[in-house]
Amino acid sequence: MNDFSKILSQAKELEIKMKESQEKIKNITVEGVSGSNSVRVILNGDGEIVKIDISSETMKEEKTILEDLIMAAHNNAKMKLKSKTSEEISKATDGFGIPGFKWPL
Repeated sequence: MNDFSKILSQAKELEIKMKESQEKIKNITVEGVSGSNSVRVILNGDGEIVKIDISSETMKEEKTILEDLIMAAHNNAKMKLKSKTSEEISKATDGFGIPGFKWPL
């Protein structure tokens, strides 16, 4: 029965650490760029776009080029967010033996 108590204790500790991680993740912001920094997209920890910055020079480009630059900057930011989120979750699950645990993003 002692092993079961230990498992319950670890589960409670993991739950607390995961809640702390979720709060930290909410406060993350990442910046994605494209076109030599001519387009920047900033995402919050929930993956929502907080800001889009497009240089005035880039605004003169064709619509399709501008759309591609925005998508590329967004994808760059999303990749960075996923990496930072994974780091934060790894910190929380470290030592709990949860191989391959991935945060749903």
